[in-house]
Amino acid sequence: MDVRARSHFLTDIIDADRAASRHGGLVRTRFPPEPNGYLHIGHSKAIALNFGLARQYQGACNLRMDDTNPVTEDVDYVQSIERDVAWLGGRWDGEVRFASDYFPEMYALAERLVREGKAYVDSQTVEEIRAGRGDFNRPGTDSPFRNRSVDENLDLLRRMRAGDFADGAHVLRARIDMAHPNVLMRDPLLYRIRHAHHHRSGDAWPIYPMYDYAHPLEDAIEGITHSICTLEFETNRELYDWVVDHTGPWDPRPRQYEFARLALGYTVMSKRKLLQLVKDGHVEGWDDPRMPTLAGIRRRGVPAEALLELAEMVGVAKHNSLVDIGKLEFCIRGDLERRCKRALAVLDPLPLTLTNWPDDLVDSLSIPWWPNDAAAGSREVPFRKQLLIERDDFAESPPDGWKRLAPGREVRLFGAYFVRCDGVERGAQGEVTGLRCTVDLHSRGGAAPDGRHPSATLHWVDARAAVPCEARLYDRLFSVEQPDAEGDFIRHLNPNSLTTATAHVEPALARAQPGDRYQFMRLGFFVADTVTSTPGAPVWNRTITLRDTWTRPADRATSQPARADRSKSGQVTAAADLEAAFAAAVDADGELRALAEGHGLSKAALGRLASDPERLQFLRDALQAGAPAELGLRWLQNEVAGALAGRPLRQLPIDPAGFAAFVRLVADGKLAHAAAKQVLGPWLARGGDAARVAAELGLFGVGASTIDVAVADVLAEMPNELSRLRAGETKLVGALLGAALRKVKGADAAQVRAALLRAVG
Repeated sequence: MDVRARSHFLTDIIDADRAASRHGGLVRTRFPPEPNGYLHIGHSKAIALNFGLARQYQGACNLRMDDTNPVTEDVDYVQSIERDVAWLGGRWDGEVRFASDYFPEMYALAERLVREGKAYVDSQTVEEIRAGRGDFNRPGTDSPFRNRSVDENLDLLRRMRAGDFADGAHVLRARIDMAHPNVLMRDPLLYRIRHAHHHRSGDAWPIYPMYDYAHPLEDAIEGITHSICTLEFETNRELYDWVVDHTGPWDPRPRQYEFARLALGYTVMSKRKLLQLVKDGHVEGWDDPRMPTLAGIRRRGVPAEALLELAEMVGVAKHNSLVDIGKLEFCIRGDLERRCKRALAVLDPLPLTLTNWPDDLVDSLSIPWWPNDAAAGSREVPFRKQLLIERDDFAESPPDGWKRLAPGREVRLFGAYFVRCDGVERGAQGEVTGLRCTVDLHSRGGAAPDGRHPSATLHWVDARAAVPCEARLYDRLFSVEQPDAEGDFIRHLNPNSLTTATAHVEPALARAQPGDRYQFMRLGFFVADTVTSTPGAPVWNRTITLRDTWTRPADRATSQPARADRSKSGQVTAAADLEAAFAAAVDADGELRALAEGHGLSKAALGRLASDPERLQFLRDALQAGAPAELGLRWLQNEVAGALAGRPLRQLPIDPAGFAAFVRLVADGKLAHAAAKQVLGPWLARGGDAARVAAELGLFGVGASTIDVAVADVLAEMPNELSRLRAGETKLVGALLGAALRKVKGADAAQVRAALLRAVG
C-alpha cells in the first residue's frame, strides 16, 4: 500500500496526541469487519485510511474479525476478507485477530459490572424493552427487573452462560439512565442468549456480546490508540466511552473518531442488500464482476491501485456525501491506461476481402504492444487476404464528418496497410455482409511513400488466425444514481449490466493467463477472467470502456464526439445538421450572438454549450474573470463536461475565477495541454488553486531546458535506437519520444518531439 503524506482532521488529532506524548507516541489502528458478507468498495476507504495512518506514523494496524453474531457469520467470509485486505496492500500486525478470542475476558468484565451495580439481567421481551426505551421526544421507563439484587443478577447471568435458558428469555443490560437524551444510553443491551454454532468457538458459548459492548473492549484489549469508524457510529461514541471507562483502567485508553464513509453513485453498499442480490439470483455470486464487492471488482480487472487512488481523491471528511461514480471510473481508466498492452480484437465482425492480395500470401507484421514505445516489446501478427473489422467502422452512406471506412474512402489498418473500399457484398435481405477493398502494397507498417495520411486508423484481425473467445461486456449494475434512496432497489437493476459477445482476438491473446489485462484497441480495457478461463481459451471481461458512455440523453449532443448515431432502422443522423442547428440558435438569440461575436467564439460551439444554462452562466462569469475566451469555451465544453459525466456543474468544488486562472496557465504556456489534462481530474475533485495541484503532481512549469535535458538523457540511455534512427529507421522516433515523455511527465508532446528531432540532427 503506497502511503503518501496526508493531512486531514485525523492526522491533526494524531499529531496533537504525539506532541503531547500520549500513548508514548504510539499509533495503533484496526480494521474490524464483521464476517457476515464480502467486503465492498466502501470498505476500501476504511482499509486505506486505517492501514495508511499506521504506516504513515510508523505504527501498527490490526485486522480483527468482529465475530459476535454466529447466525450470520461464516468461514468463507473470513477468508474473503483476508484476501481482499491483502489485495489492497493492507499489512496487519501479527496474526488475524477475532473478537471471539476475547469472549472469556468480556464475560469476566460483565460479571464485574454486575457486582459493581452497573449491569443487571432483564427478563422482559424484546418488544417490551423496545417500548420501555422511549424515543427522542419522551424518556424511557425503568424495567421492572432493574433493581434486582447483585446476587440474583449474578446467578441469572451465570445460568445464562451455562445455557440454562432459551433464546430471548433474558438479556444483560447496562444500568445507566433511562431518561438519557441519547436513546442509546438508556440501559443498552450488553449480552443476549443465542444458542447457535460459532465458526470458531463451536457450541462453547450460548450467550454473545452485543456490538456496542464488544467493540470498545476489543479495542481496549488490543491496545488500540485511535479507533476510527464511519459517521453512523457517532451517536455510539458515548456508549463506547462508557464501556471503556467502566471496565478499565486501560493503557492505552482507546478513543473513537468518525469520518465520512464512501458512498458511491449507481451502487448499493448494504451487505443485506448485496446478500439479497446473491440469494435471489440477480447476480452470479459475491464475486460477480458487476458487484461492488472487492472480490467482484478484482475479478472485473480493476487494479487495487485505482481504489486507493479514489480514496485519496475523495479525501477524509466529517460529512457524508455521494461520490460520483465517474471519479472511480476516472481512476480506473487512468491506471489501466498506464499498465495495459494494446491488442487487436473485434467484437462485431464485418468481413473484409483484399481483392489485390495474393490468396496464399501471409505477411507477418511486428507490431509493438505499446504504439509509442517499440522498445517495450512486440509480437508477430498475421495479415492475409481475408480480414475482420468492426461493423460500426463502416457506413455505406456516411454523414458529413465521417472519418472511417465507406465506399471510395481509404483508411489505415493499425500497424499494417492502407486499404480503400471498392464495394460491398450483400445478403438475401440486402444487408451488407462483407466489403471488397484494395490494399496499397507500398504502405506496409502504416505509412505511404507519398506522405498521405488517411483520416482514420481502424483495428482489425486476420480472419483465419483470429481466435474466437467469449467476451462479457459489463456495465453499471443499476440504472439510477441512488437505487436505494426510496422504494424497492431491485426495480432499478440495469437490464443491460451484462451482455455477451464472441470476440475475435489476435493469436497472441490465446495464450493469456487468468488475470492478464489488455486494452482492446478502441473497444475498452479487458481482463482474462480468473474463474472461467481455461488454458488456450480465455474468457474476457470488459473492465471499462475507453470513455464514459453514460452521458445523460439531454447532454449527449453536447458532450459525445461527433460520430454517426445508428438507429435500428439503419438511418444515420449527420453531425453537420446538429452543428448548423446550434449556430442558428445563437444567431436567433441576441445576447448569445453578442457573446459569440464579442469574444470571437464559434457559434456552433457556444450553441452547444448554451443547451445547459448552468454551464453558459459559468462561462460568462469565467470570461468576466479573465479566462481566454476560445480556450475557456473549449475546456469547459470538452474536458470539464467529460469529467462531469452528466452531473450538475455546481457539484464541483471550483468557481469561475479559479477556472479562469486554470485556463490562463494553459494559454500562457505555463502548463502544457497534456499536463493540464492530468491536473484536471485531481483539481476538479479537490478544488482550490490549480497551480498548486500542478506543482504537487510535478507537472507545473515544464520548460524547454527541462525537455532538452530529458531528451539528452534518453539519447544517452538508448544509443542503439539512436544509431538505427540516424540510419533511416524512422519508426524509432516513437520509441525515443515515448521514453522522453515518461521523463518529463506532462510536457507538451509536440515540444518534446521537436526537441528530439533537433537533438538527433
